[in-house]
Amino acid sequence: MEEIKLDVQIRKEIGKKGVKAVRRNEEIPAIVYGGDQDPDVVKMSRRAFERILRQHKGQSLLFRLNIFENDNKMKDYSVIIKDEQLDPVSDKVIHVDFKRISLKEEIDVEVSIVSKGEPAGVKQDGGSLDHLIWNLDITCLPTNIPQKVEVDVSHLQIGDVIYVKDIELPEGVKTKHDGEDIVFSVGALQEEKPETGDEEPTEPEVLKEKKDKSAE
Repeated sequence: MEEIKLDVQIRKEIGKKGVKAVRRNEEIPAIVYGGDQDPDVVKMSRRAFERILRQHKGQSLLFRLNIFENDNKMKDYSVIIKDEQLDPVSDKVIHVDFKRISLKEEIDVEVSIVSKGEPAGVKQDGGSLDHLIWNLDITCLPTNIPQKVEVDVSHLQIGDVIYVKDIELPEGVKTKHDGEDIVFSVGALQEEKPETGDEEPTEPEVLKEKKDKSAE
């Protein structure tokens, strides 16, 4: 995986008011952790960051952050996205946590699992494909992170499954996931019982207690 260059500015606006001011300026506040260094408090262009997300939708991303103070480049290093905060209404990114990494050390990341092809059991027999695991935990060097894990499901018949252990990962990539976990399965569609319209709705039986005439 190639590094994506991203220019960020050192952020002096901190606290709730400072963060709001950054967002009003169409920028995204962020913090960079890790690497046995103090955190860097930064901000980046919303337009530039969202363009990268659109171009690489559903893919794991490796960044080369260029840290600027005004026009002066202060430093640069490799990072991955550790966490994103989204606005609950607009679903836009409102804060990002980056993690510094070394390109020479293996890291643990998640990558998306996507299906390839249409299962024979769906195409020929009207079954349904169940996608049970959407992300796979992997360990590898940052430069070996696959953008996604693609799994061919075209051969699956009704009743067939694909386990984690069946997935062929690229060289240098391994997973800590349980090999017996099911990723994909093909099942038969459940037949619905036809409604005849002859059945009448049942009502609860009301039991009336007889009066004891002797008590009157």
